[in-house]
Amino acid sequence: MAEADLDAVIRQTAKAQTKAVMAAAKKRQAVWVTRAAKAKDKETKARFRFLAKSTMMNATATAKRLQNSAENAADAYARAMKKAMEEPPPAKKPAKKKADG
Repeated sequence: MAEADLDAVIRQTAKAQTKAVMAAAKKRQAVWVTRAAKAKDKETKARFRFLAKSTMMNATATAKRLQNSAENAADAYARAMKKAMEEPPPAKKPAKKKADG
């Protein structure tokens, strides 16, 4: 990966983080669904089901925001590097001569 572009690395990292967020959300949703199944009254069951649904909705929104932020950062980096490649290199300053005396 030594030759990989940084924008590609940014995108890959975000993809991995998005997968981790969704995996954690699915685990948390399973906890709420299990609690809903064990609940004794309708009100508690409904509350746990709502929490399970909300967990996935919020996690999905978070994952999308994370992915969008990473895409924006990667695109900005790519544009900046393209611009830097088009600019001429900075001119070297002439060396100062020492006065003998």
